[in-house]
Amino acid sequence: MTKIGETRIHPVRCRGGNMKFRALRLDSGNFSWGTEVCTRKVRVLDVTYNASNNELVRTKTLVKGAIILVDAHPFKSWYEAHYGVRIGVKKGQGAPPLDTAEKSEKVKEKLQKRQASRSLEGALDHQFASGRLLAKITSRPGQTGRCDGAILEGPELAFYQKMMVRK
Repeated sequence: MTKIGETRIHPVRCRGGNMKFRALRLDSGNFSWGTEVCTRKVRVLDVTYNASNNELVRTKTLVKGAIILVDAHPFKSWYEAHYGVRIGVKKGQGAPPLDTAEKSEKVKEKLQKRQASRSLEGALDHQFASGRLLAKITSRPGQTGRCDGAILEGPELAFYQKMMVRK
């Protein structure tokens, strides 16, 4: 059973001399943002939902299919650099524009072109403002020694938010 904490991974010999990597504790993993085609290594902060057992949420156990909170900063900084737009600004505050004075004309043109086709969900923008993103674990931490997954968005995000409100 993999918990959240300082990384501790034990190699386990299996049938045929193959090796499994049993993660006893993990604190980070590679998470993918599907619509933006961006993958970053981020910190795992908390386990928020598990469809199979609430005990796994209470004990903060990382298993495949668990819904967790991850740090939003690496994705936020990539988005702001890629599109040249501030995201995750709370409603009462005015968003200071990114400084484009020292950028070349070619870079400014490229950012304008990217901004024309970009779209960000309101639910994701709200999560960026809080500094935490909901993600789903797609790897098996107890078997592979890694905690990899995907950022939740769209109908899947709405579904899990609804399920967490219910519990």
